[in-house]
Amino acid sequence: MLHTPHTPAPPHRARVRRRLRAAALLASAVSVCLVAASAPPAPLGVGDRLFPHLGNPGYDVAAYDLSFTYSGSNSEPLQAVTTIDARTTAALDRVNLDFAHGRVDSVEVDGVRAGFATAGEDLVVTPAGGLDAGERMRITVRHTSDPVYPEDREGGWVRTADGLAMANQADAAHLVFPCNDHPSDKARFTFRVTAPDGLTAVANGLPAGADRSGGSTTWTYRTGHPMATELAQVSIGRSTVLHRTGPHGLPLRDVVPTKHRAALEPWLTKTTGQIAWMEGKVGRYPFETYGLLMADTATGFALETQTLSLFERDFFTEPGYPKWYVESIMVHELAHQWFGNSVSPAGWSDLWLNEGHATWYEALYAEETADQSLEARMKDAYGASDRWRAAGGPPAAPEPPASGDKIGIFRPNVYDGAALVLYALRQEIGRPAFERVEREWVTRHRDGTATTADFVRLASEISGRGLDDFFQAWLYGEKTPPMPGHPDWKPTAAGQAPKAATERAHEK
Repeated sequence: MLHTPHTPAPPHRARVRRRLRAAALLASAVSVCLVAASAPPAPLGVGDRLFPHLGNPGYDVAAYDLSFTYSGSNSEPLQAVTTIDARTTAALDRVNLDFAHGRVDSVEVDGVRAGFATAGEDLVVTPAGGLDAGERMRITVRHTSDPVYPEDREGGWVRTADGLAMANQADAAHLVFPCNDHPSDKARFTFRVTAPDGLTAVANGLPAGADRSGGSTTWTYRTGHPMATELAQVSIGRSTVLHRTGPHGLPLRDVVPTKHRAALEPWLTKTTGQIAWMEGKVGRYPFETYGLLMADTATGFALETQTLSLFERDFFTEPGYPKWYVESIMVHELAHQWFGNSVSPAGWSDLWLNEGHATWYEALYAEETADQSLEARMKDAYGASDRWRAAGGPPAAPEPPASGDKIGIFRPNVYDGAALVLYALRQEIGRPAFERVEREWVTRHRDGTATTADFVRLASEISGRGLDDFFQAWLYGEKTPPMPGHPDWKPTAAGQAPKAATERAHEK
């Protein structure tokens, strides 16, 4: 998913390219036909171990501006314009974007019509003139965004009872809009959503205006911090937006189906205390706002979309879930705002850093607020860990997803199996050093990406000990190492998996 590098240009190349663009403004159709005669376009990728064709080397995205026009029917394609501001990191003749579900009507690069073609799940853009390394570029794609998918394709738009929401993790943002769909390339986002009057649109970040005209409203939202594409969120529906104030004046806003407001609102009052609890563990909340999107749909999971976590409405109204469990899952998605959102994985094999930490704080919250033993949960996880590793790989080297099951990477080995690694680390280096590691991790890598190797180095630095062998065994071993301080913990037989592991369906 990128572009093909070309031989470095001579000093006058920039002037030549500018003349090409000027000519293209007068005869864009001719120039597009000429550049289209080069070698066939091909899908590219950043070589992610689990998703090798995701992402696009050769440029770095600074900002997305996404415009969606919703007709009022969630079974009809939305009209959309995606504008990408980026800087090239290599000389390019072509630029590959990830985009796999929608019709492309036109593409411009810096205001000049560009050629385009599809290759695999890439949209391959051919500018009228090549791009030099270190250049700023603006790509504008006019396209449709289709909320109806084949049965074997999960993710992207989620149709709700009264509209739409998004669930793009892990590799589905490019089913919604053209992008560099890999968490290693974070960017700021602006959303402009036009919907018929009577509907409400909400997106990541803070509101930046609502313009009403001709029976519709255009809602604008902007993020204050960079965000991975998989964390984008847009909600359109007959919704009520509820506002309150969190710790240190943090604006909170929740989005609920208007007709279910009375049943859902009591849960939302928990958020302020949960944020304060997390801040006591790892420091200041990292973004400009937070809230819950309670969608009237059936997904089977919750999702940590940045500043606006997605939940099923029924998760809060189904009487079968204990109150402590619902609240702990709320904390799981909240913890992701630090672990996974503010500090994003450099590659999908680093997923354990997201899910292991979110599971850790979920379990710790349940222990501290509902007397649900963390040690007992970790002992159960230890018993099942060898089976999880055999089925899905060790925590930091998960098995690739099966064809047609991209969310198959979200297995117990990266949830309770990864939280077990954190428990072992706390046992190994002691609670004070462990807590310093946690705080420093989210401070040092805030608004960025980080790797498993970064975490190993930080833990070694803060503990004053070489921990390479410890982490090698716990993160990459086929068998679970002995638990420090618990020599009596043993693997358990098949069929005795802990209940905590079976409940992972409500986390992502």
